[in-house]
Parts: sequence; C-alpha cells; structure tokens
Amino acid sequence: MLWQVLEGLSRNSAKQLRFLPGVVYVEEGAACGRSPEDRAETLAEVQATLHSAGLPWHSVALEEVFGLPPSVLRHLSQEPAAGDGAYKEAVNGFIQRQQVLGTQGASDSPSPVLREGQPSPQGPVRPPPAAQTEALVRLFSSVRTLTAKEELLQTLRTHLLLHVARTHGYSKVMMGDSCTRLAIKLLTNLALGRGAFLAWDTGFSDERHGDVVVVRPMREHTLKEVAFYNRLFTVPTVLTPTISTKAPEKASIHRLMEAFVLQLQAQFPSTVSTVYRTSEKLVKAPRAGQAPSHSSPHCLLCLCTLDVDCADSATAFGAQATLVLPQRQPPNPQAEMPTAPGGPPALGRDQSCCRETGPSQREGPRPHVLEQLCYGCRVNMKDLSSLDPLPPYILSEAQLRSHRAQVTQEIQEFLIEDSEEELETGLS
Repeated sequence: MLWQVLEGLSRNSAKQLRFLPGVVYVEEGAACGRSPEDRAETLAEVQATLHSAGLPWHSVALEEVFGLPPSVLRHLSQEPAAGDGAYKEAVNGFIQRQQVLGTQGASDSPSPVLREGQPSPQGPVRPPPAAQTEALVRLFSSVRTLTAKEELLQTLRTHLLLHVARTHGYSKVMMGDSCTRLAIKLLTNLALGRGAFLAWDTGFSDERHGDVVVVRPMREHTLKEVAFYNRLFTVPTVLTPTISTKAPEKASIHRLMEAFVLQLQAQFPSTVSTVYRTSEKLVKAPRAGQAPSHSSPHCLLCLCTLDVDCADSATAFGAQATLVLPQRQPPNPQAEMPTAPGGPPALGRDQSCCRETGPSQREGPRPHVLEQLCYGCRVNMKDLSSLDPLPPYILSEAQLRSHRAQVTQEIQEFLIEDSEEELETGLS
C-alpha cells in the first residue's frame, strides 16, 4: 500500500494523488514478549525503510496507550463537506505546499513529498519508560485466552492510531487490510458476537470516530496478489512476529478462522471473493426503532453503538448472566441485623443511608466498564481476571460516563421534554 501511494504521488503518474500522507508505525514488541534487543533491531530496519520512502513518519510504541487522554474514546463531530470552491482552494493550496517543499526538481524521485536527503519530521525515537512496559506486560498477562489478547491488541492499536491522527491533523487513516484478511475478519467477528458491526469492521470506510475516517483501499487485492506485487517490484519488507506467531491452529478463534478460510481457498479459489462480496452488501443502518444519532451511547472500547438491550435481548441476558452474576457476593446476616446490647436491633452498616456504599466501591471498576460495552467486548472482557491493569484513560472515561448517567437519571423527572407534535413542528 505504501509503495502504491508513492507511485500515485509521483509526477509520472497518470492520476496524481493530491494529499499529503504520513506513515505511522506501531511497535508491539512488548505485547509479543520480544526482548529489547530484538525490538531495537526491528525498529532500526523500519526506520531505514521509512526514511528511504521520503514520507513523514511517526513511530510510536504500544506502551504509549498508558498516557493517552480519555478524549480518545469520545466521538468528535466531523466537519461538513465542502463545496466545489473549497475543493479548488484545497487543490491550489496543495500545489503551493508542493512547491514550497521543493518538488520541482524531484520528478524522478519515488516520493515528491520530501526531497532526497531531507530529514523526516520524526525525531530520534526514545524507548518507552520501563513502568509503562511493565504495565503493558501485566495487562496481557492477566488475559487468559489468545482470542481476547488479539482483540485487546487490536483495540489498543486503534486507539493509538486515532490519537496520533488527531494530534498531527490527519483526517483519514489508511489501513492495509487485504481482501483475504477482511474475509477472515468477517467470519471471526461473526463468531465473536460482533455481527451488528460488520459493515464498519470490514467496509471500505469506517466513520465511527467522527473526525477521523478509517479507509481500506487494499480490500480489492488478495494476499497472493500482494505477495506477487512485492516480489516483482522488489518492495522492501520488514517481517515482525505477532502475538499469534507459531501458535497452534486451534489456539484462538482468529487462527482457526484463518486456517479454515485459507484451506478452503486452496481447494476452491472463489472462497475469499465470495465472502468478500457478501460483506459488500452489508448496509450501515441504525437498529430497528432507533434514529441515527451521534448522541446515542457508544461502546467504551470499539466505539460502536451499544447493541445490548436490557429489556428484550437474549444476548444481553447471556452477557450479563455470565459477567455480572459471578461478581455478586453472598449477603452477610451479621452485618444486616446487628443487635445492640440492651436495646432493639440496630440497622446494619449496609442499610444505613449515610454509610451506604455503591457498587463501584464494593466491586471496583468492573460494573462501570461492563455496562458500557457491547456484547462482543463484554465476552472478551470475561477473559480478564481483573480490570485494574487496563490503561487509565479507559477507567477514567468509564467512571465519567457512569457518573454522568447517574446524575442524568437523578434529574430526569425534572427535565421538560418536547412532545412529538412540537418536534414535527420544529422540523417543518
């Protein structure tokens, strides 16, 4: 994908791309259990490759998620689409920036963004603090299954990419998911209970974040085509092990679905294309009886609209029965009705209005987090022995949302809501 973008930016291209791209590399060695020496060697290879490409690049470590602000988990409104005049102004501004960067004499260069020998805006990469590395290792050590580890890694990577894009002013994030990977991801998400969000997880564009749109321009190419392209055009490649490298076929749902699809593809070459074409027919629509609105509650981790109903949802009952009921503690009769010497029975500490403790103080952050997750994320959080190792920005945002919902419920009876006739009159 990077090499095709470089070709599109070249002046020799028939249709020149008119945007200023940047490359983000997320270093995930700590989550995969790699040594600091191996991580430094891989990072040096990646830096050399990115420097030869001539694009602005940003290298971030996965440990930096422990320093993210809670605003990463909030849906920010997207700017309205501009008209034709604004588009022409943007094109003229792009041409002027190209001239300032000195692209007049770089027509033979594979990348017109930076001249050859010009340093990249990325400064020297410093290793993450040891405390953050230990916190990340502790977090992944608390996860029981490989399936939950892969889902957690993907979630943290998405949050980090979103933060980098917002920090440096990027409005689009281009992912390199191929047609084969998206077909595997579609079946995997179905097995993980994320069928309601397949249109966002596997579609060409993903607008769930609002101001930053995730696009997948490589979704028309299979893994075999990508491998042949890299081989024929001698594209420099850096191979890094993942969290599921050398894992058995049945170690996780992701590995099982990958082996299943690739084995079918070897026998029936139209398997991947059939699954992929099926995903193209999915439509991004709100749930039945709900209007499309950005003010509706979103999942704390995947930022999708909550798909759990407490009223009439069988999946919600299964998730709550699995995750909430084991957390309940048996009542203590001695604490409920202590007997005062020489007098009537006194109220227990749990029944006192002044000393009553809420669920958050008795059970920690688990109730705050679980009630704000979709069904698929709730199932994955079941494999975490404790939610305390989660990054602080997740726990802070969960506590803030719970407190806001509690205050809204307390003042709900004092709020004045417009009737349906008044709403229709205002819209007309």
